[in-house]
Amino acid sequence: MQGLLDFFFPRTCVICERRLAPTERSVCAGCLSALPRIIYKGGDEHGRIERLFWGKVAIERATCGFRYDSDEVRTLVHAFKYHGQPHAAADIGEVLADELSATDFFDGIDVLVPMPLHQKRLRQRGYNQCDYIARGLQRVTGLPIVGEVLFRAVNNPTQTHLTQIEREQNVANIFAIRHPERLAGRHVLLIDDVMTTGSTLLSAMQALASIPAIRISTLTIAYAGMVKPELV
Repeated sequence: MQGLLDFFFPRTCVICERRLAPTERSVCAGCLSALPRIIYKGGDEHGRIERLFWGKVAIERATCGFRYDSDEVRTLVHAFKYHGQPHAAADIGEVLADELSATDFFDGIDVLVPMPLHQKRLRQRGYNQCDYIARGLQRVTGLPIVGEVLFRAVNNPTQTHLTQIEREQNVANIFAIRHPERLAGRHVLLIDDVMTTGSTLLSAMQALASIPAIRISTLTIAYAGMVKPELV
């Protein structure tokens, strides 16, 4: 059936626009292999990501999948974040979950929590790309998604062009919690698309930390800490 659909409605790679094979989803095999990975527990980049939160909030684990300093990664993220292709977020979430499943990253995690959008931004975009990333992770891990506890109470301005201090001020106290009992005593995996300074994730984690006996880890598709702000 997929082959017949591809004949009449050919699917193309969201990065290079080459026609996809029936077994390929959103990203062709060539582009997928070219995405620069960040190795979990495997080098300076992973360590730099975890150190962003040291002394600020208690976390179990933190990592990102790919480096944002790659044209391919930026094109992929823009496809699902700005160009109306959320299926690509789900597919790359599944790829990342497959790769991390060979490690201990998901050990002990109870639920997936997507980073929420403010309602105004959600209406403008039509979807939350982090919800789709979570669905891709769920395909592999089977973990439940809980999206109604953490919410964005303030529609803060864009982070682009801001310094780290300005970013922290921009996202201070923008998140809130409702129905905290749904996450009490659980190990949650907070999911986002792009991490730069970690300020938005930190703000969300600080809100989650008010829930009794919660444990928090975080996973982001791309790390942009080494990229000029105007490219994020």
